[in-house]
Amino acid sequence: MGRQEYRTLAVAAVLAAMMAASVAVAADHLTVEIGGLDRSGRLPDQAAFCPPASSALKDVSPAVKWSPGPRGTRSYALLMVDPDVPRDFSQINKAGVVITADAPRITVHHWVLDDIPASITSLPSGVESETLVPRGKPIGETGHGRRGANIYTTFLASNAETAGTYGGYDGPCPPVNDERPHRYIVRVFALDLPSLGLSGAFDGPSLEQAMRGHVLAQGEAAATYALNPRLRGQRVEYPQSGRTD
Repeated sequence: MGRQEYRTLAVAAVLAAMMAASVAVAADHLTVEIGGLDRSGRLPDQAAFCPPASSALKDVSPAVKWSPGPRGTRSYALLMVDPDVPRDFSQINKAGVVITADAPRITVHHWVLDDIPASITSLPSGVESETLVPRGKPIGETGHGRRGANIYTTFLASNAETAGTYGGYDGPCPPVNDERPHRYIVRVFALDLPSLGLSGAFDGPSLEQAMRGHVLAQGEAAATYALNPRLRGQRVEYPQSGRTD
């Protein structure tokens, strides 16, 4: 084989490898969309756990759809997280206190759903929550997946009037005194198992642990929400110096 022919074959092999890699990357990605957002990407008030008094509806789960997973997908899992929750809960909605935009933050789970059948690639608005249910909606099996427990299960545990196991979706309730708009990130995972075998009041971290080694593809979409009157309707910007765990 001549040197030129060898170079031609080598280049062809490299191009083929690059094309195969690009196909593999594409197969690993799901396109996720959240319905009902305004032009700025903000969730409607009806999706909030504690919307303004002007909203006739509350805690209505938003519509979500995603592209089909790759070959071998046997189920999906869905999580909605808020990575902008102030680490110091004692400052939340406290009179005279302002939570600065660069205050330390933690991530919490607002929506925990696994064992979504592989035939389902969309959830209509309201299917996971039509309104706020005191003490929480039931966990466990539904026709569109298995509900785990979200952040309100622990956040409201000390309040005798609201304590309970909050299953599936319960929406935003960012602090009124927070100077940082909150992001609500919906993540969908295509899995190689029909069921992760979780039961009881499993939470978001438990679901994330159970998925390890079984994710064939994943994708996410983000929305925003704020209750601070100064932030509502404004363009969302996030500080680079804030710490998030």
